[in-house]
Parts: sequence; structure tokens; C-alpha cells
Amino acid sequence: MIVNYNEIGIEAFQNKQYEEAAQAFNDAIEANPEEAVGYINFGNLLAVLNDTERAERFFQKAITLDDQAATAYYGLANLYYNNERYSEAATLYQKAIEYQLEGADAFYMLAKCLEHQENYKFALPYMQRAAELAPHDSQIRLSYGILLCTLEMFEQAEPELLAVTAMDKENADAHYNLGVLYAVSTQNTEAALHHLQCALDIAPAFEQAQFIYDLVQQRIQ
Repeated sequence: MIVNYNEIGIEAFQNKQYEEAAQAFNDAIEANPEEAVGYINFGNLLAVLNDTERAERFFQKAITLDDQAATAYYGLANLYYNNERYSEAATLYQKAIEYQLEGADAFYMLAKCLEHQENYKFALPYMQRAAELAPHDSQIRLSYGILLCTLEMFEQAEPELLAVTAMDKENADAHYNLGVLYAVSTQNTEAALHHLQCALDIAPAFEQAQFIYDLVQQRIQ
């Protein structure tokens, strides 16, 4: 009977049995030292345990064994992103996308890297693609809406932010950004005040929402 150590390790990992997961992934590497998957799994485990230096080495080893291992590029990109190495992370997210990593995450994270570098126009198509791939992910849709606002594309931003409030009525950030959108791009002060008040009802200590609310109130007096 062939033992699949990676499956054993993933199950232990999902159950937060980290020592058992580490042993299983180590066994997987020993059984198949030329396969990238064991190194990727061990790298993901080490990343969760904040053992960044070792995780980096495992992901890099996986890439040397399989230079098209999308999940290795993605795991290494996350390490760099979390350490604010946004340019390096962006390159690796692009590699993960190039090698057909499934889902919205790599597109979203690449967009966030570009935002951190203030490359908002370059970030837009990646964030848009992430929103297309994950239409029910309120965080991605919120980020897309905010990015559109940053680029003053208010007409496109409005339905995105409204979609977030429909999915998550308690999302103070979505209400705040809608309030700002209506305040700066329309004459609809009623809608602006409504959404800013919603943000304050959800998060009473939201100082920026209070500041904009007061500005709008002063404008109509």
C-alpha cells in the first residue's frame, strides 16, 4: 500500500495539528525528493507558523524542481507581500497567474501590490479580473470599488460598492466609501449622509466618516 504523505499532512494542517503535518510533509519530501509538492506544502506550513526564512527556502526549492509550480510562486509572493517587498511579490504573482493558478487570489494580490506602489491604473485590470472571478467575495468587490474611486471612476464604482452593502449590510467601509462617492461626485447629499450615518452606526469610532459627515452637513446648511 502506497502512503500519500502529502494528503496526510494536508489533513493534519487543516486540523491545526502542525507537528503531525510537519512530519508528514517531511516524509513526503524524503519519499519523493525530486517532487515540488512536498516542499510547497511544507513552505505553506512554515509560513503559517511565521518561520519566514525557512518557508522561503522551501518555496525556492520547489521552484528549482518545477519552474512552473504556480502554488510555489504564490506562496513565495505572499511571504514577500507580508514583508512589504511589493515589487518582488508582484513579479511572483504574475508568474503564478502565468502558470494558471486557479481562482481570484493571485489577481487580487497582484493588484494590491501595485496599489502599494501607487500604480493604480496598472492595478485596475487585475482587480477587475479578481472581481469577475469572485463576484461574491465582498472584500474583493470592496477593494475594486475603492480602486475605481481612487481613479475617479465613480459611475463604475457605485454599483460595486452597492453590491458590497447588499452582501454585507454591516460593512462600514463600503458605506463610508459610498458616502464619500455621493459627496464628491453628485449633488445627492441625502444619499451621502445616509451612507456615512450607516458607517457611523456600525462603527461609532469611525473618525473619518464623522469628519466627512460633518463636512456634508455644513455644505447644506
